[in-house]
Amino acid sequence: MKTTVAVIYGGRSGEHEISIRSAKSIRAGLDRERYDVVDYFIDPAGKWSPEPILPEPGAHPEIDVVFPVLHGTFGEDGTVQGLLELAGLPYVGAGVLASSISMDKEVMKRICIERGLPVVEYVALGRHQLNAEAVAKRFRFPVFVKPANLGSSVGISKVRTSAELEPAMRLAAEFDRKIIVERGIEGREFECAVLGNDDPVASLPCEILPSKEFYDYEDKYLLDRAEFRLPAELSEERTADLRRLAVECYRAVECEGMARVDFLLESATGKLYLNELNTIPGFTSISMFPKMWEQSGLDFSALLDRLIELALERHEARKATRFTR
Repeated sequence: MKTTVAVIYGGRSGEHEISIRSAKSIRAGLDRERYDVVDYFIDPAGKWSPEPILPEPGAHPEIDVVFPVLHGTFGEDGTVQGLLELAGLPYVGAGVLASSISMDKEVMKRICIERGLPVVEYVALGRHQLNAEAVAKRFRFPVFVKPANLGSSVGISKVRTSAELEPAMRLAAEFDRKIIVERGIEGREFECAVLGNDDPVASLPCEILPSKEFYDYEDKYLLDRAEFRLPAELSEERTADLRRLAVECYRAVECEGMARVDFLLESATGKLYLNELNTIPGFTSISMFPKMWEQSGLDFSALLDRLIELALERHEARKATRFTR
C-alpha cells in the first residue's frame, strides 16, 4: 500500500519562487511505486489550493505524512508546523519550537551562546530603535545588517562605511520588526547538512565560493556563478570539528528531521563560527543540502525516504505523550 505524501509549497514569504522549485524537485524525486503525492499550493497572498488543511485531528485521513516545503516566514517559522500539530498529522522537518527559534537569528544566537557555541558578535535592534551612530561606535567596519527573521539572504547588506549603515538598517527593517548587526568576518563560508531525530548525524561539509562579496539571494538563485567545493577542502580535524558543531547546534535548538547549518571560518584567527541553522533548506536542483547527502552516500530519493521515515517515527513517539489528565 502506498504512502500518501502531501507537499505544501509556495507561501507568503519572499522565497515563494524558491519553494516552488524545491517542491518540483521533491515531487520528481519521490518513488511513485512507494508514494502517492498530493499538492497543497499557497499563493503569495496566502490563499490555499485546494482548501487549507483543517486543524482538527482525523479531518484528513487521506494524508499519511506532510512534506512542508515552505522557505522563510509563514512556513519555516513554526506557523505551519503548529497547524499540522493541531491536525494531528505527521510532517517532515523540525517541530514548532525548533522552527521558530531557528527562524529568529537573534534567538538562535542567544541559545548557542548559552550552550557555549561560537557565534559572531552582534547587536539586535527593534524597527523603531535604529541607532546607526551607536552601532558604528560598537563595531569596526565592515558589518552585516540582516532582518532577524528571513531566509535566502533577503534584506541583507554588507556595510563598509558609517554612511551606508543607516540605509542598510532601514532596508532590513522593511522585512522584520527586529534586525541584527554583526561584525563582518573575512574568511570562508561552509555548509553542513544534519539529519535525524534523537541521534542526528552530519554530512560531509561543502564550501561556498560566492561570485559576489557574499552569498546573497542573486548569487544563490539567479546568477548561477557561485562555485562549490564538495567535500570542502579542510583537514580531517577541522572537518570533524565542523560536523560536531553542526550537530551540537542542531541539538541546542531541539531540531528534528533535518537542517542545514552554515558556518564562517575567519581567516585572521582560524576560528570557526556558527552563522545560521535552516530547518527547511532548499531542495532545488542547485541546493547543497541534498548534494551534501549524496556526497555522503545518500542519494536524493533515499534522502526523501529517510525524511519521511523520521517524520513517521517522531509522530509515533508523540502518541505516547499524554495531553490530558
